[in-house]
Amino acid sequence: YPNPFNPVTQIEYSLNKFSFVSIEVFDIKGKLIESLFNKNQYPGNYQIMWDGSRFSSGLYIIQLRSRNQVLSNKVLLIK
Repeated sequence: YPNPFNPVTQIEYSLNKFSFVSIEVFDIKGKLIESLFNKNQYPGNYQIMWDGSRFSSGLYIIQLRSRNQVLSNKVLLIK
């Protein structure tokens, strides 16, 4: 949140087991534009910020991968 955002958005997530977490941002065509996080993490609540100021206005997909789970969320960058 917020969504839409300008130029920074906050990504919040929770883990219930120790696992490797990957958070990546894709453009609407599915091209990887930025990798935000790639690490092992313990159970808990986490926040990470994405600064989209280097990118043009538009729709982006933020994808979180953890263990056997993939979550995707659309975000709208408005400048």
